[in-house]
Amino acid sequence: MAKHGRYPGFQPGVGNASDARLKSGVTTVLCDASTVAGVQILGGAPGTRETDLLEPHNSVDVVHAVVLSGGSAFGLDAASGVQAALRERGIGLEVGGFRVPIVPSAILFDLRNGGDKDWGRYPPYRELGYEAAQTATADFQLGTIGAGTGALTSGLKGGLGSASTLLDNGVIIGALAAVNPTGSVTTG
Repeated sequence: MAKHGRYPGFQPGVGNASDARLKSGVTTVLCDASTVAGVQILGGAPGTRETDLLEPHNSVDVVHAVVLSGGSAFGLDAASGVQAALRERGIGLEVGGFRVPIVPSAILFDLRNGGDKDWGRYPPYRELGYEAAQTATADFQLGTIGAGTGALTSGLKGGLGSASTLLDNGVIIGALAAVNPTGSVTTG
């Protein structure tokens, strides 16, 4: 049974794109104009793009999307696909007559999960990012989809998970994670 996430009242939402042959994918959260994001970077070999902008002392105080991607360092290309989709819609920070979509991203390592990684000259993550941006909705799937497609936890399936709450003042607090830890797994 597919699990679904929902951020009530949040538009435009979350989009996923997966490649079954590759056993990898991309998840993006498209944000409205008032979205403020935060980040905590963990892991032994983190890979990120534009997450430094999320520090409170920096001058950029809004994000237009956030991307989670499989593919290790190759997955950082996914943010370029999301930026392209947002730019087509005229969404971005106004900078000297240009619109620059602010799209922080993070990746997880799923290169050794059995998927076909012989993609040729360019990895497919830019196109997967574009597709994820085009499919964003307020209701979205969780589990083995998007950035969680190829996630493994000591040989067990990892995946995409989410939690959110709507406060009395209308503010939504949400968390979205693609989980791919290493180490021992205890069940029961």
